[in-house]
Amino acid sequence: MTAATPPDLRAGTHRLEFSGGRVHLMGVLNLSPESKNTPTVATDSDAAMSIADDHRRKGASVIDVGAQSSHFDNAELSPDEELNRLGDPVRRLLDDGFVVSIDTWKPAVVAGMIELGVSIINDTGGLQNPEMVDVVASAEVAAVVMYLEGATPLAVGSIELEGSLVGQMVDRLGERVRNLADKGMTEVVVDPGIGISYQGDRSLYDRHQIDVIRRLGDFRALGKPVLLPVPRKKELAPTLALATLALEHGADLLRVHDVEAVAGIARMMGRM
Repeated sequence: MTAATPPDLRAGTHRLEFSGGRVHLMGVLNLSPESKNTPTVATDSDAAMSIADDHRRKGASVIDVGAQSSHFDNAELSPDEELNRLGDPVRRLLDDGFVVSIDTWKPAVVAGMIELGVSIINDTGGLQNPEMVDVVASAEVAAVVMYLEGATPLAVGSIELEGSLVGQMVDRLGERVRNLADKGMTEVVVDPGIGISYQGDRSLYDRHQIDVIRRLGDFRALGKPVLLPVPRKKELAPTLALATLALEHGADLLRVHDVEAVAGIARMMGRM
């Protein structure tokens, strides 16, 4: 490991343990038909349960559910539209005992999901919205604080990569973690945000993603578990290469579409 083992994460009635270098996999479940990752897209509640059951059977501890595509070329849904997509599938997942995280940046959606019993909020807006912070701070849930250039994933512009951004990213996330702690939010996970699609030079961004993964120890030094959403490439091999690199450099949670393959690598490396 590249830094001290982080404390266990309490998420509602659930606890994710990291002792012994254990990694937890978050299996992706998309309720957004706009998503380009079609194998994890569910068109109805039955399909959602089938994908989630498959993820859990293959090694996922958490199911990360999203109904709003975060890719910059997709339209933004209203909170009501997003809640309508999430409602029945999330109820069924919770009834079946799944640990559910919700991938969204809308406070109204988070409030509705917390009412249902969701225990992890994966705010892809980076917990920058004061209204979102108030909603999350008032509930006994865990939250993911993500690095983001922009107010929402749909608003990101080109990243100007002039050298490494890691130092800037760690500083900003560290400041946000401290500010959240002042509001009583201590059950926090840090996410460097390299799963977000930016519109800049793709080859530069690929190298940025690798640089971030190689320096996960800098993020883990913030004293919180680190979530690494494994970027899904067009081919499986580079995707698994990034997952392997993340496991080697100490990621505590991996958000993945290809649960079976990544779980196999994690077991081989003694991390599950």
